[in-house]
Amino acid sequence: MKTDIPDGARAPHFWEAILSLVSLIVGISISIVVYGLDPHVPMLLGVIVASLVALRCGFSWQNIQNGMVRGITNALPATIILIIVGVLIGIWILAGVVPTLIFYGLKILSPSIFLPATVIICALASLATGSSWGTTGTIGVALMGVGAGLNFPLPLVAGAVLSGAYFGDKMSPLSDTTNMAPALAGTDLFTHIKHMTYTTGVAFALTLVIEIIIGLQYSGGDGDLARVETMLAVLKENFTINLAMILPPVVVLVVSYRRMPAIPGITLGVVAAVILAVGLQGANYEALVNAAFGGYSADTGNPDVDTLLSRGGMDSMMYTISLVIVAMMFGGVMERTNQLKAIADKVLTMVKSDGSLIASTVLTGIGANMVLCDQYMAIVMGARTYAQAYRERGLAPENLSRAVEDSATVTANLVPWNSGGAYQAATLGVATLAYLPFAFFCWLSPLVTMLFGFMGWTIWRSDQEQHQESAGQEAAKAN
Repeated sequence: MKTDIPDGARAPHFWEAILSLVSLIVGISISIVVYGLDPHVPMLLGVIVASLVALRCGFSWQNIQNGMVRGITNALPATIILIIVGVLIGIWILAGVVPTLIFYGLKILSPSIFLPATVIICALASLATGSSWGTTGTIGVALMGVGAGLNFPLPLVAGAVLSGAYFGDKMSPLSDTTNMAPALAGTDLFTHIKHMTYTTGVAFALTLVIEIIIGLQYSGGDGDLARVETMLAVLKENFTINLAMILPPVVVLVVSYRRMPAIPGITLGVVAAVILAVGLQGANYEALVNAAFGGYSADTGNPDVDTLLSRGGMDSMMYTISLVIVAMMFGGVMERTNQLKAIADKVLTMVKSDGSLIASTVLTGIGANMVLCDQYMAIVMGARTYAQAYRERGLAPENLSRAVEDSATVTANLVPWNSGGAYQAATLGVATLAYLPFAFFCWLSPLVTMLFGFMGWTIWRSDQEQHQESAGQEAAKAN
C-alpha cells in the first residue's frame, strides 16, 4: 500500500477518505437494492468522488490516473482467466463434458446427501489444486447442473460449491493466497496452515452440519425422481455420454496439482475438450467458434436441460470484466492517494486488546475486498497495516496471517463488484447477493476468527527470543 506523498500534496483526512468510501457503498446499494440496476455506473461515480477528494488533497491528475492504471493492471490476470473460463464452459458443454458430469452426478448423488457431498467434493478438489476459481469453473459448474436436476435452489447449490472451494483454497499448500499470507505476515507456510486448522475446522464443521440439516429437507420427493429420469434421457439422447468425457477435468486437476499457472492450465482443459468435441460429438469448426465466443445454445426440447446448458462463451464474461475494471479503478485511486491508509490508521487508534486487534484485522480484510476489489490486494493491505501492531503486542505472526486469510481470502466472493464475486457469479450463473446467505463457510470463517480472538483461544504469543530474532531480521533488511 502506497505511503509516499508527492510534493505539493498532503495526506487525506479520515473524513475525506470515508466520503469516497461512503459514496461508493451508498451508490451501489441504492442501485442494486432499491432499483435493481447494475452497479457499474455508481462505481464510476465513486471513482469520480475519490478522484475529487484526491485533487482536493493536492494530488495531480497524473498521480490519480496512475493509480487507476495500476489498479486495472492488477486485475488483468483475473480478466484473462475470466475470458478463458468463458470459452472453457462453452466448449465443455459442446464437447459433452458438462452433460456427462451432470449425467453421472444425477445417477450417483441423492438429494439427502447432495449438499454436504458438494461441499466435500469441492473441498477435496480445491485442496488438491489450490484453486477456488479452478474448482468452481470446472467441477462447480457440473455440480450446479446436478443440483438443478435434483430440484435444489441454485443459490443454495452455489453456496455449497463456494464453501468447499474456499475451504480448500485457504488450506492447500498449493494455493497462492495460502503462501502469500504467511510470507507477508512473517511466518512459514506450514505453521500458518496448522494455526488455521483451529478456526477453519470449526467453520467447516458448522458448514457441514448446516448443509446436512438443509439437505434432509430434500430427502423425499418422488416427483423429483421422475424429473431426473427425464433429464437423464434427454442428456443421453443429445450427447455422447461416456467416461472419456471426464478427461478434460482430470487434465485441469493434474496440471493444477503440478503447479502449472492457471491460464495455461485452463487452456489445456479447453484443448482436451475440443478434441473430444470433434472426435466424439461430431462438432465442426463453426460450432466450436460459436460455443467459444457466444456460448453453447441448447435445443433439446426440454426446458430444464436447455436452460441448464445454454451458457458459457467469451461474450458472457464481458459484463463481469467491465465491472472488474471499474472496481479496480476505484481501488487504485484509493490506494495511490493514501485514502486507504487514512482509514486504516484511524482503525488502529481504536485497538485496545488482542481481540479488538484481530477483529480490526478481519474487518479490514472484508473492507479491503469492498474497496480494493481484489483478494490479493486485501491480503497485502491487512498484513502490511497490522504487522507492527501484532509485534508490539507480542503476538506471533501466525495470528496475523490467520486473521488475514480468514477474512480477505474467503469474503472476496461475497462482494458483487470484487473480482472474486464477479467471477463466481458469472461462472456459476447465480448473482452474488443471491448465493451470499448460503455460502456458509465464507461468512462463518471471519465470525469464528473474531470469536477466537476475543475469547483468547489458540492465540499464540511470541517469546523474547523470537522478538529478538525478528528485530535482527528487520535490522538486516533495513541495512
